[in-house]
Amino acid sequence: MSIGDIRRDYSSRGLERDDLSADPLAQFQRWFQEAINAVGQDANAMTLATADADGVPSARIVLLKGMDERGFQFFTNYTSRKARELETNPNAALVFYWSQLERQVCIIGQTQQLSRQESIDYFQSRPRGSRLGAWASSQDQVITDRQVLEQRFQELQDQYPDADIPTPDNWGGFVLAPERIEFWQGRPNRLHDRFVYTRTEDGHWRIDRLAP
Repeated sequence: MSIGDIRRDYSSRGLERDDLSADPLAQFQRWFQEAINAVGQDANAMTLATADADGVPSARIVLLKGMDERGFQFFTNYTSRKARELETNPNAALVFYWSQLERQVCIIGQTQQLSRQESIDYFQSRPRGSRLGAWASSQDQVITDRQVLEQRFQELQDQYPDADIPTPDNWGGFVLAPERIEFWQGRPNRLHDRFVYTRTEDGHWRIDRLAP
């Protein structure tokens, strides 16, 4: 099979400047709610791209777990590759892709850790198994086999037989403060609609249409 034979035409009615909110976070919230309605529980899946001190990039899918006036929030092990790269180079990018809506949103900005209390509050809201899993896994470290994980998980179940599971010291959240947000809407003949919000020096947002 030739990869070039895999094609999709887009049929959306399109995106016009008058459709957009002046605030990109409000525009994102509108699209995100429509994505939840169309996609369901995977609507918050996003690609997080980071780079190390030498500029070598890496990317992975993580889950959006909150959004406010500061930006977009996600959680991880602070000893993971992504967290170590963000500590060295706080610049990062996020991409949401909702194929059912023929839409994507691309976000660039700087990250910083959430407060310890915010991380604790979110950790304690997670299912019991997810909290135990955070303790069981030394994320990104080499292990001999899966049994190592399962044995450690069982040990933790015995250690914490009830719901009182503390938040690991090396676990918490990040928030990405956006400096650039692009909204992409698929259109026929690859003449897609793209609008980019760029934060200006006075803190306002400029909106430009981009060629596809």
